[in-house]
Amino acid sequence: MNSIGFGDLVAAVLPALAVGDKPALFGALAEAAAAATGLPADLILARLQERELLGSTGFGDGTAIPHARIADLPRVTALVARLAPPVDYGALDGGPVDLVVLLLSPEGAGADHLKALARISRTLRSPAAVAGLRAAGDEAALRAALGGLAQAA
Repeated sequence: MNSIGFGDLVAAVLPALAVGDKPALFGALAEAAAAATGLPADLILARLQERELLGSTGFGDGTAIPHARIADLPRVTALVARLAPPVDYGALDGGPVDLVVLLLSPEGAGADHLKALARISRTLRSPAAVAGLRAAGDEAALRAALGGLAQAA
């Protein structure tokens, strides 16, 4: 995990996800994660909802990192979504969210999960990194921006 950057964890990119609210967002993320991992969407959704009951994973400035641990997941995996339009997420600052990084980890990946969460959090606290992700016009540009983050991490 030490040599893996944030961009290297990303299995899927959703550059213009249109959902009406947080439950619809979680459903769409679960479907995309199921396609990327081969795990059932309902299992992923249940784990995301369980984690969110502990407290909002929206930490401000329009960003959120919903995350969960799943027993049969083979490796730490992330999905990046830009929301158009932003949704009310219940974020710590009360603002809407337009940039989401879903992090899924195997149940036994305690240290790797925490390292990935910290790396993503650091990235989303960087105004330059967030601006680059928001400015990317399409999937290719968003993947290129993430690739740049992989090099910088």
